[in-house]
Amino acid sequence: MLIIDSATYDAIVAHARRDHPDEACGVVAGPAGSDRPERFIPMLNAAMSPTFYEFDSGDLLRLYKEMDSRDEEPVVIYHSHTATEAYPSRTDINLAGEPGAHYVLVSTRDGANSPSHDGPVEFRSYRIIDGEVAEEEVRVVEKYEELEGEN
Repeated sequence: MLIIDSATYDAIVAHARRDHPDEACGVVAGPAGSDRPERFIPMLNAAMSPTFYEFDSGDLLRLYKEMDSRDEEPVVIYHSHTATEAYPSRTDINLAGEPGAHYVLVSTRDGANSPSHDGPVEFRSYRIIDGEVAEEEVRVVEKYEELEGEN
């Protein structure tokens, strides 16, 4: 299950809407081993395409060096689909190289791309390991502190 705070959830959705009609992409880093997405990092879609996303290789190298120096890892890798459902494409599956990450997809089709759209969006998370896709539940919390007393 992906547990994500509402501010980060809102930031991912806003980025997807802002970059439409191109696909948006980014990372949410968290402390290594925590599975807690804490630091929202919107990235530039170097492909600038409505059907494909690509991280700029220089930006990605800098990000991984920065995460390494902060003892972080990519907890969430996200991107948007602009005309299709929020489900990984064959290309998305082939490019999924972080087996510990949650792969989040947001669909901005059907008017969900408008900043004034206040209806629900399609926000889904997957684990993708060795080409196998497994959808997982997404739980949005106001703050992670809400979880402290649940164990």
